[in-house]
Amino acid sequence: MRNNIRIVCMIFGALLTILVLGGADAARVVAKEKTPQVGPNDPTVRLYNLLDSKYNGNLEDYCVLAGVVDDPKNPGQKQQNVLRIVYKKDRAFGKLLIYVRSVGQLSPAQLKTYSPKQIYDFAETDSEKFTKTDPGPFGKPGDVYFQLAPDGGALTPVNITPDVQARYDHLLSVYLTPSLEKGMPVGSTP
Repeated sequence: MRNNIRIVCMIFGALLTILVLGGADAARVVAKEKTPQVGPNDPTVRLYNLLDSKYNGNLEDYCVLAGVVDDPKNPGQKQQNVLRIVYKKDRAFGKLLIYVRSVGQLSPAQLKTYSPKQIYDFAETDSEKFTKTDPGPFGKPGDVYFQLAPDGGALTPVNITPDVQARYDHLLSVYLTPSLEKGMPVGSTP
């Protein structure tokens, strides 16, 4: 009888051990689930590859004009957006920083006279800032979007909406990547 109790305890212990270890393996498999791969046509992947290959993974104070938009404070008036990009491949957080500033719409003579860097410096205040860490759609962990506070105060982090994601993709696809592909010198007009 005593042997039977020992055998039952040993079997029960073995089953319990198998369940515990089997459950731990299942948990490890779930925990190791890989994040989906980002396709080569993703705007951030394209930009990172370009910056790594052509600019050695490091770019500071590159400015480019980014189109004319309606002035939200003065209906009927236009503003010229200008972007400044900073990229450092070796950063763990915030590899890509995009600063957006706006000035009143520029005349053709002003566009010929001043470089995007000079226009950016003249604007003085950032209205938006995109902080991107890893490739993929904007809004992944490590991405932060800042916007000028309504009272004109400091930039404050705000939620990343589909409109913000679309704006980020537009800035990369239409302005930054084409300008950098042309190999424009820092501060020049594309």
